[in-house]
Amino acid sequence: MKHGSLNPQPAHAVWYSDADCKLDDFVAALAPGDAEQRLHYAASVERGVPVYDCPALRGTLRVASERAALLAEWVDVMLHGAGVLVLRAAYEDTAVIDAATAIFESIVVQERESGASGADHFAKAGANDRIWNALEKLCMLEPDVFARYYANPFIAAISEAWLGPHYQMTSQINVVRPGGAAQQAHRDYHLGFQTNEEALRYPAHVHTMSPLLTLQGAVAHGDMPVESGPTKLLPFSQRYAPGYLAWRRPEFRAHFEAHCVQLPLQKGDAVFFNPALFHAAGDNRTADISRMANLLQVSSAYGRAMETVDRTRMSIALYPVLRTLRASGALDVDEVGAAIASCAEGYPFPTNLDTDPPVGGLAPESQQQLMRRAIDEAWSEMAFCDAVRAQQRKRQSI
Repeated sequence: MKHGSLNPQPAHAVWYSDADCKLDDFVAALAPGDAEQRLHYAASVERGVPVYDCPALRGTLRVASERAALLAEWVDVMLHGAGVLVLRAAYEDTAVIDAATAIFESIVVQERESGASGADHFAKAGANDRIWNALEKLCMLEPDVFARYYANPFIAAISEAWLGPHYQMTSQINVVRPGGAAQQAHRDYHLGFQTNEEALRYPAHVHTMSPLLTLQGAVAHGDMPVESGPTKLLPFSQRYAPGYLAWRRPEFRAHFEAHCVQLPLQKGDAVFFNPALFHAAGDNRTADISRMANLLQVSSAYGRAMETVDRTRMSIALYPVLRTLRASGALDVDEVGAAIASCAEGYPFPTNLDTDPPVGGLAPESQQQLMRRAIDEAWSEMAFCDAVRAQQRKRQSI
């Protein structure tokens, strides 16, 4: 039986070993095959990476059958194709990007002055400015900006394509100053954050499962020419099954550096990729560009997100803003739904089934469902606040 198969074993599961990490096999996995021929909605393919023109696709998202076909193409890209795609002009109007940037810059200054650490996963501490849990911080400081930023239909669509509904949005801001050094090539959360010794303990099918639990993305908060160091990507590298064991090996990193690609981005563009893709932030070789990206890490409802987020607190702050924007027509139903999906908890489990039983169905009402119902019925701010806090109390253990 080949490694990575999900077929049941008669006696025991298959585990990878270091001996499975062979550079020749890795190189073979990078062959694109017919991936480009399977693309129907991409505006172009740049250095192996499909690029989608979001303004041209807005109508596609509004027609259910076409939306389903587009999302299916994105899944194919992530699983079997390049493993990465670019959404050009995901934010066609970048005014909300500028508003969020101003808030993030103020947080960077505040946290730097307070001595808070900006340590990075794959770069030297202090090399970059990093805002952890930027999602909650933005929501609590400026819920109106949060609402307009996360009402983005393309962010919602790509998240749903890879993870299904009720995904868990988290975000971190990364600012690489002029002269900032590149990251090392790596894979991402979950198994990408384990040591090789720990990863070896997981059977092969878990190596296949891990990238299905998370979607990695980045929104450009300014123009990013290649010399500013946009993410280095190795298309198709997510297809190499033992990659969670291989990415630290020098011969694999050397191949990555020799063959990776970088695409320039403009403010409002977004890039999304399978977390198993070999990637790394690049060197900022400019003298005057501070490269800011909002790193979106979106988690499956069935997995564990990396960051702890107080979604009740966020929902209470966001609710009156969304109610006003919906009532005024500034945001439509789908945009409100996208903002709620990036804020409130969409999955009703785990909960305390003694105090929060599944009345009238198989599961209790989720926080997202409660928030949508309140918006639809135009509850007062106090009524929603009382209801969401009561829901939180019911979910807690005795």
